Amino acid sequence: MAVIAVTYTYADQPSRLDELRADHRAFLSRLHEAGAVVVSGPLPATPAYPAGALLLVDTVDADAALRLLDDDPFLRAGLVAERSAREWVPVIGTLGG
Repeated sequence: MAVIAVTYTYADQPSRLDELRADHRAFLSRLHEAGAVVVSGPLPATPAYPAGALLLVDTVDADAALRLLDDDPFLRAGLVAERSAREWVPVIGTLGG
């Protein structure tokens, strides 16, 4: 297994994102409880970057991570304008406690 860093860039539709946020979080929570999503959270908008999210997924490769996330309510509703996935190899520190 590998840790895959998935990034989302959200569409500029804040009210629609708010409408589906509970469903999105419930979906990711189920994946977390199953051990697939290690951690996830928002990347707030800044002057240089639009709002988005970072998800660390424990799976075999980047393609598998994206497939795992294909049913995300945000993605299905067209609220993920871009997403990318690549292996992440932590060298220093740990996640969790």
